[in-house]
Amino acid sequence: MAGGSKEIRSQIASVKNTQKITKAMEMVAASKMRKAQARMIATRPYVEKMKRVISHVSGAHPEYKHAYTQERPVKRIGLIVVSSDRGLCGGLNTNLFRKVLKQLKVWKDQNIDVEIAVLGKKAQAFFKHYGGNVVAAKTDLGDSPRLNDVVGTVKVLLDKFESGHLDEVHIASNEFVSAMSQNAKIEKFIPITQIDESAEHKYWDYLYEPDAKEALDHLMLRYVESTVFGAVVVNVACEQSARMVAMKNASDNAGKMIKELQLAYNKARQAAITQELSEIVAGASAV
Repeated sequence: MAGGSKEIRSQIASVKNTQKITKAMEMVAASKMRKAQARMIATRPYVEKMKRVISHVSGAHPEYKHAYTQERPVKRIGLIVVSSDRGLCGGLNTNLFRKVLKQLKVWKDQNIDVEIAVLGKKAQAFFKHYGGNVVAAKTDLGDSPRLNDVVGTVKVLLDKFESGHLDEVHIASNEFVSAMSQNAKIEKFIPITQIDESAEHKYWDYLYEPDAKEALDHLMLRYVESTVFGAVVVNVACEQSARMVAMKNASDNAGKMIKELQLAYNKARQAAITQELSEIVAGASAV
């Protein structure tokens, strides 16, 4: 019994050390989550306003039609997958990849070829194992991603779209619902259609300065940057929120395990004491 008690004490000490680590990681994630949420909130108005402007422009009749607004029969699709660089964030990446696989199967059944650009180490590792036509990748974006780190990877698919090699570009990322909940989503990115439902069946004519081509080229570039960078910023907030929840659950589970091990230790110790008393009594009776 003594050996068993010693082993249980060692297990308790090990779980307590793990609990200290998970609690520390929970606090770090909570601090990073607040900063990530602040960046997300600061970015969101610009992204939403840009989408509304693009929605209005897509319903206009300009003298210059940008390539990003031209729809064509879909035979090849580009997919941007935004994931985290690190793990220990619950099912955040798993849920996203499950949704991506489901959509890839739908496209495969429709005989649509897919080319993939990944942002994040987890997505890169996933497609390396699963397979897929990955044409561009960017990792190590960090907790404070920069626009320049993102645009280069995405431009690979955009150039293919402009050349006619791709017919659509979609983006798969996580949507921040609350600190406790994040949803994986896939949405069409290009070609651009009316996004603002209030703009449906309404048309505008604009005066462009200096000219339609220069103004729309600049506007479409801003749309691309804001949409992709916004998705990356939101994904960082989702990652930190998911990690905070995962580490809290790990700490709680460690606490439950410590209680169970403590109970087992007390039972083993009680059994050892009872056995020793029995041996003493038996020895005294023999004398």
